[in-house]
Amino acid sequence: MSDVESVPQVGPGEILPYAASRFPDKVGLVVGSRRLTYRELDALSRQVATALRRFGIGDGDVVSLYGQNSWQWIVSYHGALRAGAIVNPVNVMLTGPELEFVLSDCESKVVLAGADQAAVAVAAAHSVGSVEAVVTFGDAAPTNSLTFESFLANAGNEDLSSTDWAGPNALCSIGYTSGTTGHPKGAMQSQQSVLLNCAYTATMHGRTANDVVVTALPAPHVYGNVAVNSTFLVGGTVVLMERFDAAAALRLIEDERATMFEGVPAMYSMMIAHSAVDSADLSSLRVSTVGGQTFPPSLLDRWQRRTGKPMLELWGMTEIAGLGTTHTPHAPGVPGSIGVAMPGTELRIRALQDEGETSVGEPGELMIRGPLVMLGYYGNPEATAEVLQADGWLRTGDIATVDSTGHYFVVDRMKDMLVTAGYNVYPAEIERVVGGHPDVAMVAVGRRDDEVRGEIAVAYVVPRPGTSPTVESILDFCRERLAAYKRPRDVVFVSDLPKTSSGKLMRRKLSELDHADVVSLTNPLTAPSTQ
Repeated sequence: MSDVESVPQVGPGEILPYAASRFPDKVGLVVGSRRLTYRELDALSRQVATALRRFGIGDGDVVSLYGQNSWQWIVSYHGALRAGAIVNPVNVMLTGPELEFVLSDCESKVVLAGADQAAVAVAAAHSVGSVEAVVTFGDAAPTNSLTFESFLANAGNEDLSSTDWAGPNALCSIGYTSGTTGHPKGAMQSQQSVLLNCAYTATMHGRTANDVVVTALPAPHVYGNVAVNSTFLVGGTVVLMERFDAAAALRLIEDERATMFEGVPAMYSMMIAHSAVDSADLSSLRVSTVGGQTFPPSLLDRWQRRTGKPMLELWGMTEIAGLGTTHTPHAPGVPGSIGVAMPGTELRIRALQDEGETSVGEPGELMIRGPLVMLGYYGNPEATAEVLQADGWLRTGDIATVDSTGHYFVVDRMKDMLVTAGYNVYPAEIERVVGGHPDVAMVAVGRRDDEVRGEIAVAYVVPRPGTSPTVESILDFCRERLAAYKRPRDVVFVSDLPKTSSGKLMRRKLSELDHADVVSLTNPLTAPSTQ
């Protein structure tokens, strides 16, 4: 079979066999001290597939993955797909009751869990009738579970992995939304949507077998999944951090001679603010990517000046299996923009007051259509109908604009918009400004009830180490750069900000910091962390 014929045609379960056929002895994954070649990754994922098959898992059964980044998580993801199963990547921050809901909702049959999550997984699985086994990645397994080693031992030498790949429109994965109100919803992704997102991401970012990608993005998150698997697709090397740490990330970029770093704004903010950033050797980088939330232009500029290489802003969501827009390394940058549409993808801006489209520069709801869009929400046709139109257009819930060159700009999430004295105020716009203050390491803007204005914006600021900004200095900075109705009316200094497992800011939890995590203005960064 030629290389052209062997290119993955159906789904992500083909990625590791494809990479192993081309780069068998090349290191594909580095996690801690463990370095796995593509031959080893292929063999381990095949072993997982066979073990699942021997356990009775067949085509269409759901396998849940609930753990921190690890090599076991990665080979289990691919092994489940190679067994013909549907993968359910679970946010590691979910509590027991939340996990119980997800496992029950998607009718999971097997849960593979990290060592730190094993006890929660066993307890949740005990309450869910569909779950037949819990496998833990640790050396010791809680009662009523198996260790990963003993689970793999059941595979033997026989290869029971599927060679008859499901069709491109078959269900591949069920990824649950964050569930900010009510229960989370399971976005169903097809084999085609997941594979194409990896392929298009690799293409738009110019990834090759020479790339070494350092990332701490959570593997269950679609951004993290695409960062890993788009690199596997081209035969590059993924250096996967179990958890993000600024000093460790800078060290890995230097030691592994990384060509790419992929992260969310908070990760870059922490690296830029770290004392090691000035001495770290970042010369091997050719590009960095950032997505997930607002990134102040001043921070983007600082990182680009420090590395001398472009940073690609991008946008995506669970409902499209990863990226929907991105910049490319060789095109002129448009700071503040999330880039252009992915190949084969249509975007438009729907007017907020009617179903028509907006004009250039006018805010409206971002809509997306194409092969990356989900099949719907699992077992929830009502929720599906609210966001997925009959003609294939998906409502994203993001307010955005587009310029004359086809570059898109996200203004904010519709649900995060607040109304101050009748004016629409977007927290992300304020964050972009406050984030440019020289004494600000990180910022998030929340809301507070006000008898006169209805709602006011409040900036929660993590000061840069060695600085002592004041409320007035932040407000003065905003006064010169924001219209009066957009300015925050108060500033709260904190040691950290509440974040999701992927590092995105959780604005709905900011009000909890008003009394719980306030930093003394004379001694910033001394209060206990919210994490």
